[in-house]
Amino acid sequence: MIKRGIATFTLDTGECPRWLFERMVKLGSHIIDIIVEEYGPDEFIARIADPVWFQSLGTVLAFDWNASGLTTVLTASLKEAIRGKQKQLGVFICGGKGKTSLKTPEEILNWGEIVLSESDVKRLVYSSKIAAKVDNSLVQDGYQIYHHTFFFSKNGSWSVIQQGMNQKNQTARRYHWYSKKIIDFVCEPHSGIISQIILPCLNLTAKESERTRQVSTELVRGSYSGLIKDIQILRKHSGNVSRMIALKAGQQELVFAEFQNKEFHYHPVLEEDFSQSRYLERILAILCERKPENYEKLISVEGVGPKTVRALSLVAELIYNAPPSYEDPARYSFAHGGKDATPYPVDIETYNRTINFFKNVVRRMRISPCEKKSILKRLEKPLK
Repeated sequence: MIKRGIATFTLDTGECPRWLFERMVKLGSHIIDIIVEEYGPDEFIARIADPVWFQSLGTVLAFDWNASGLTTVLTASLKEAIRGKQKQLGVFICGGKGKTSLKTPEEILNWGEIVLSESDVKRLVYSSKIAAKVDNSLVQDGYQIYHHTFFFSKNGSWSVIQQGMNQKNQTARRYHWYSKKIIDFVCEPHSGIISQIILPCLNLTAKESERTRQVSTELVRGSYSGLIKDIQILRKHSGNVSRMIALKAGQQELVFAEFQNKEFHYHPVLEEDFSQSRYLERILAILCERKPENYEKLISVEGVGPKTVRALSLVAELIYNAPPSYEDPARYSFAHGGKDATPYPVDIETYNRTINFFKNVVRRMRISPCEKKSILKRLEKPLK
């Protein structure tokens, strides 16, 4: 269970040394081999989708710091670790950092066609795309997604690991998805989100945002002229007020309310740009023409991004009294607690189970006795 809290998760500079990356590939290869041999490929997919397990694996492979590089280097080393034996393992890793992430759909198609049906492959490609759209548009937390890796098994189980960066505060944030835990792509779909800091953000994936999602969908299923009329109301008043309270039936004027700094220091309305936007109006026109049947279909339309969903959310909140959640969905990455009881005391029982798991894995690895002895020695250090 991932509890709410704080983790150190800063941006890295520089590159992973070649000597370290090569060893991460080698050790990672043996770990994947044994997990798949003992538990099957779906178990590896499930474990990699767990932020705590993923973080622990990164440190076991000697990438000993909780920073943005752990995500990018670990996923790259795992992708390299299974190169040439994907079909044998039944595990496939697609995408990566930067421009490599754009190749994810193509890589899914290339590998998926070998082991899965055409419909299953289409489902995987869609899952990859919708996960990227959700984290980029529905969780507006100030982090720009720059890394997307898609893991899947020969049985169709999949997980997504994405990472975003916030250049203002120099921190990173990682988003985890797991197919078997997803009931709804747009309602709390994550298996975990980890970050160094908790921020106020527009969280349209929260259960508390259900009414906002419903009203947003109803808005684009209605007339374009009616929706633009609502947008014009926001444009007319946005420069004069902190917040507009919902219009009631038959009411001709908006009622205004001022936010007090003593209660909180931020609200998305305060910084929203309501200026004329032909692009926004064009996208809204497309949506009103297509009339998507639900919110997932709405955000799946090409061209719909953060500004579009934010505009619909603000109309829903300020005119139709359907406020979304502004609570950060992030969770922290501590696996076993902290020695100073921050964010909670070390959970020795869980810690011992983790150690025993990796000790059994290492004992079965096909590595030199010297390397094996060195790793086991590190794992057998007593807790203090």
